[in-house]
Amino acid sequence: MSNEVKRPSGRHHGDLRRVLEEAALDLVAEGGPKACTLAEVSRRAGVSVAAPYKHFADRDTLLAALVQKGYAEQRDRYVAAMKRKVEPAEQLAAFARAYVEFATERRPMFELTFAAGLDKTKYPELLKAGAELFEVLREPARKLRNTEAGSRELVLAVAAAAHGLAVFVLEGVLLNVSQAKDLAASSAHAMV
Repeated sequence: MSNEVKRPSGRHHGDLRRVLEEAALDLVAEGGPKACTLAEVSRRAGVSVAAPYKHFADRDTLLAALVQKGYAEQRDRYVAAMKRKVEPAEQLAAFARAYVEFATERRPMFELTFAAGLDKTKYPELLKAGAELFEVLREPARKLRNTEAGSRELVLAVAAAAHGLAVFVLEGVLLNVSQAKDLAASSAHAMV
């Protein structure tokens, strides 16, 4: 029989990356992106403070990985919502509604996407994901506007209105999520 003391292995059971990401999202949910530190992520994951460095170079790398997942989740939601509609104006309205829905249902991920404080030029994968997300919206906008500049302006206006309404809900200015989704959709219609 060995006298060797076994160290606790935390909750990860071989999936440390996932557990670290979940702990980071929990911290963001509780206190926003600034509340997320690698030391606290490690503590919550039940691992040593050195463990996160097996997957992430630093805090920003961890947050960038989560933002990347956030962009992918948003893209999937927006594409699914838009596919249920045929007319370009209806597709943009569906996007706006889905935008508010994502912000309210996945607040930590939404906050990371817009308020993580990352220098996205250091993470080209984030710039690419953001551009791909924007391009999804450009397709219906191009059908409604004759120029590239016009379609870009339309996408920005629809997204800005949806973003503002989402933030209003998150900050308690609007308490009714359903109303905010309806307002986002009607705002998109008004812009086309």
